[in-house]
Amino acid sequence: MKKLILLFAALTASVSLSSAAKLVIKGSDTLGAKLVPMLAEDYKAKNPGTNFEIAAEGSTTGIAAIIDGTAQIGMSSRRAKATEVSAASAKGVTLKPTIVAWDGIAVIVSDKNPVSSLSARQVEQIFTGDIADWSAIGGSSGKISVYTRNTSSGTYADFKELAMKKRDYAGSSQKLAGNEQIASEVAKNPNGIGYVGLAYTTAPGIKVVAIDGATPSKESVLGKKYPYARPTFYYTNGEPAGEAAKFIEFTHSAEGREIIEKVGFVAPPADK
Repeated sequence: MKKLILLFAALTASVSLSSAAKLVIKGSDTLGAKLVPMLAEDYKAKNPGTNFEIAAEGSTTGIAAIIDGTAQIGMSSRRAKATEVSAASAKGVTLKPTIVAWDGIAVIVSDKNPVSSLSARQVEQIFTGDIADWSAIGGSSGKISVYTRNTSSGTYADFKELAMKKRDYAGSSQKLAGNEQIASEVAKNPNGIGYVGLAYTTAPGIKVVAIDGATPSKESVLGKKYPYARPTFYYTNGEPAGEAAKFIEFTHSAEGREIIEKVGFVAPPADK
């Protein structure tokens, strides 16, 4: 009898473990470094037994993970490229985007830098290398150090399109893995300049530069008055199902939207 009880307990534990939901989410650092882990923690509190695997390695990796079937949700701060849509279609995968939150890519400098505003044209010239010294735009003399995201980043691609007319980044620009790394390097370098998502603008030692008089905020982003406003996305293979669908629904719930705003992003209108 004792052996039977032990066997039943082992089988029960096995069933319990096998029934635990696991949600694999890969992609954007902009979403995956702060927002999605916070959403996941609240979701787990309401859905005990749900496990998450979150890898924030860039939007390109998130979309690739949906195409390859290695994640249920791909985080992306940009829309899928035509080549990615074609690659997905060739594998029978339909890339479906769902807006998570709105973001404004903030241009940042050290809080020791006297420059507090730039024109869109000056931003383009700085990040492409046409302007290489702060004295050329009214700042203190010093070679400008440009910090960008790496090429797998959706923010890297979006900023290139929104701010640089799709021109190449300056050859001297330094590529970093995430928003937090850019904020850290800019804070340490009075001659540094970079860009981060809205949720990372409160990092110590940096300040947000106004672009043509506009700074990223809830009002300027939703009103599209800020030039570098953009949506961020969850990608799924067709209509989300199972735990992925439940998590996306939670993201859009009143509680999820509150978390989005608390982290620093802009929740989309409730009817979207």
